[in-house]
Amino acid sequence: MSAAPQSARRQETALGPALERARVAVAIPALNEEASIGAVVAAIPRAIAGRIIVADGGSRDATAARAAAAGAQVIEAGRGYGRACWRATQAADDAEIMVFMDGDGADDPAAIAAMVAPIESGDCDFVIASRARGVREPGSMAWHQLLAGRIIGTLTGLLYGVRYTDMCALRAIRREALLKLGMREMTYGWNLEMQMRVARAHWRVREVPVDYRRRIGGESKVAGSLSGSLKAGTKIFSTFARVALESRRPT
Repeated sequence: MSAAPQSARRQETALGPALERARVAVAIPALNEEASIGAVVAAIPRAIAGRIIVADGGSRDATAARAAAAGAQVIEAGRGYGRACWRATQAADDAEIMVFMDGDGADDPAAIAAMVAPIESGDCDFVIASRARGVREPGSMAWHQLLAGRIIGTLTGLLYGVRYTDMCALRAIRREALLKLGMREMTYGWNLEMQMRVARAHWRVREVPVDYRRRIGGESKVAGSLSGSLKAGTKIFSTFARVALESRRPT
């Protein structure tokens, strides 16, 4: 596994006391991630994250038990990636900042400090990690994932002037603002819908390059099979079309 970026480690050390002023909740949607979830939860810096919520989508393995044993609050979210993110947001009723990340071990928890700091300081409204701009462990991302991120980023730039390079799950946003954003997508289009609505609202956006690792175990629900990739891709592009058409209607 690749080490965390030097910049992320420096910020975690330098900004630690300031970050403690904000109540941060980390939300992890999970489905059959027993091989990785315990290590993911254990690696999240507790000096920054006051709550860790694993939103279980009906796992048939020991995901929930291992997450709880590692110190996470586990909630039953029902099926759907976006639904899990939304229900974790609702459950984090005392949080000021929401951080979202995957439970497969590919996202580096050491980067959380660099994600949260610009929001806590008031410099940004939305911070998203970019795997495309970071160091990727061989085999961690498929070529079509990188291509899809570039295409969507270009289209978002043409529509709203915000050119993303990735649709990475690792992101941070103020909870109160997220609740008012008008999120509707409850499946794989959740991440893209958030990015588009943020850009359309002219929020201050920052991309943070992050290192990305191969998943610890199990199979990706998106890139692990052709059918999964096609299903996710269809949902992502239909979400783009829906939100883009919304922006043309009178408000």
